[in-house]
Formats: sequence, structure tokens, C-alpha cells
Amino acid sequence: MTTDATEARVDRPIRLGMVGGGKDAFIGAVHRIAARLDGRYELVAGALSSSPEKAQESGRALGLKDDRIYDSFEEMAKREARLKGGIEAVAIVTPNHVHYPAAKAFLKRNIHVICDKPLTSTLADAKKLAKAAEASEALFFLTHNYTGYPMIRQARQLVEEGALGKIRVIQVEYPQDWLTVEQHNKQAEWRTDPARSGLGGSVGDIGTHAYNLACFVTGLTASSLAADLQCFVPGRQVDDNGHVMLRFDSGARGLLWCSQVAPGNENNLKLRVYGEKGGLEWHQENPNSLIFTPFGEAARIITRGGAGMSASLASTTRIPPGHPEGYLEGFANLYTEAADQIRAHQAGKQVASLVPGIEEGLSGVRFIDACVRSSAKNAAWMQLE
Repeated sequence: MTTDATEARVDRPIRLGMVGGGKDAFIGAVHRIAARLDGRYELVAGALSSSPEKAQESGRALGLKDDRIYDSFEEMAKREARLKGGIEAVAIVTPNHVHYPAAKAFLKRNIHVICDKPLTSTLADAKKLAKAAEASEALFFLTHNYTGYPMIRQARQLVEEGALGKIRVIQVEYPQDWLTVEQHNKQAEWRTDPARSGLGGSVGDIGTHAYNLACFVTGLTASSLAADLQCFVPGRQVDDNGHVMLRFDSGARGLLWCSQVAPGNENNLKLRVYGEKGGLEWHQENPNSLIFTPFGEAARIITRGGAGMSASLASTTRIPPGHPEGYLEGFANLYTEAADQIRAHQAGKQVASLVPGIEEGLSGVRFIDACVRSSAKNAAWMQLE
């Protein structure tokens, strides 16, 4: 039986810390909005920058107490683990190369980790982090935020129910245009620096989102791939465009395109799935609609909150039909579901969840690694571990 003390604990917001996400950062603010959207977290501590001066300035701007603003994640992990009322979970929103050491520091102290994607900057670090997560009593979550969209959950459910039959073809693309010319800002600089981003450029930054989405919706596992990656902007050290052919264990075939040099595209993520009995199509820039076409019938448009949406997905949407939801709410769904898991874990229970974890993170880094190796060998087919 649940005690009153446990009930009070469940009702209280989870004490959250953050690594990265300080002044001039982009994704940190998104995580903070997502964490507080449903009132499930309270940000109480942070090591918000690798620059001590910027870390202090950023922490004060967010209203953190002076003694909970840290100059390094190592200091934060050590002190918060000993502190009465210390953080219960940490969000890691740094450039990729910091994910492994930061996550490891908190997992070692059994503090739950919510980490931005990709899991790490190298496959070796990804494998080591997977072992650290397995050894820890804490939970690990990876924020592939598009998996939190209601219509993506609807698409997954239709596939699971057999509405498409056996899956034959998967096409997914994620074109952007913001790196069409060389950019000199914080976001571009670390994403095009292999020491911080890893060896994958567009394939690591947005290709992993596309790959994760294809696997999430279909439930299929890729067995091999052939990748042709390009660096179109002179002097760039990582790819800014990529074409990837995929073979799945089931026999299905896939085609993935990611690009950050496609003028006219902002965040034009699209997914198409075709099976023996029908097809699905979803566009991220119009996320509240899903097109489902049974073979030989007219297309059906399923809308978020509309009559065609599964009642079981009601918890993933917050406002009436016709009012747009999207990016922030998708992130928030992952944070809220992670909170449910954390509270259940603290009570010695388990709850079902679709939030990506360490295995999805490891799969994503394996995808990046195989793409880079394949392209270096003239798009040779590479097995995925």
C-alpha cells in the first residue's frame, strides 16, 4: 500500500540540475521549458557552462541560489550527491563530447540522467556509458524529442496494430538550410568541430533523429547500411549532407536523407512508411496531422485530438484540437514520462514508457559510426552491431 509520505513525495516536483544550457545556448532553454510545462520538475542547481564566469552569470539569471551554481559538473555531482535535498535528476545539454563524462559522473552517484542526443561523440564512449548506466541504480533517458509527438505515437500504434501489414519500405528525410554557408556562431562552431561533435556532422546532428524516428515508429531493427556523406562547404571537417540506404532484419528497406545545406528547408523532417496493406506519412512542420492510406482506399487524415486519434494517447496532448502543438510539447511529454518513471523507481515500482534510453542512444551512435565508415569506403555496406 502507498503511504502518505510516498504520496507527498510523488506530488513534489523532482529536484533537477542542469549541465550546460547557459548564456548563448539554444537547447538548454528548450529543456527547461519542457521540464516545467507540466510542473513535474524544479530546477535547483546547475553547472551551466565550461566557463566559470559564464556559469555563474547564467545561474544567477535563472534565479539559482549562489551555493547551487557550480563551475564544473564534477563539483556539482560530488556535492549534490552528499547534499540533503540534493538533485534527484540532471539534464545534460552540452556539446556531444561532454555527454559521456558528465553522465558517468552522475550515474556513478545514482542520480537519474536525462541526456540530449546523440548519446556520445564516439562509439567507444557510448559503449562505456552503456556499462555505466547498467551498473548504476539510476535511470537514463535520451531526449529524441520527436518520439513524444502525439501523431508519431499514433503512427507507431497503427503499425503495432497491423494496419499497414508487414512493413516493406521506410523513407525518412531531415533537410535544413542553416549551414548552406559557413556560420560563425556558437551553435555552428561546435557542430562542425569533430573534436566536439564527433565524426558525424549532419548525420550525427539530425540524421540520428531521422534514423531513430524510422525505428521508433516501425519497431524494426536495421542490420546494415550504405552511406554516401558529403562536405559541400569548403573547409568543413564534417559532413553537411548524407544519403543512406538501410536494410532491416525483417527484410524491409529504407532510405534516409539528411542535409544542412538544402536552401528552403528549416526543419523539414518527414517520415513515410509503406506496408502490404497501407501507408503512413507525417511532416514535422505540420505535426498535428498524420496521413494514413489503406491500400485501394482514399487517404485518411488523422489529427491530434480529433476523432481518429486513439483515446489511449490523450495524455500526450494538452489543448483542444485545432490549436497547434509541437516541438516544446513533444519534449515535455518525454520529461513528464521520465518523471513518472523516476517516481515509480523511487517507490520500488516500474511503469511502461516510450521514452528512449541507453539502448536507443547506443543504436544512434552505432548508426553514425557505420555511416562514417561506409562513406570512407565509397558507400560500402556496413553491418550494424
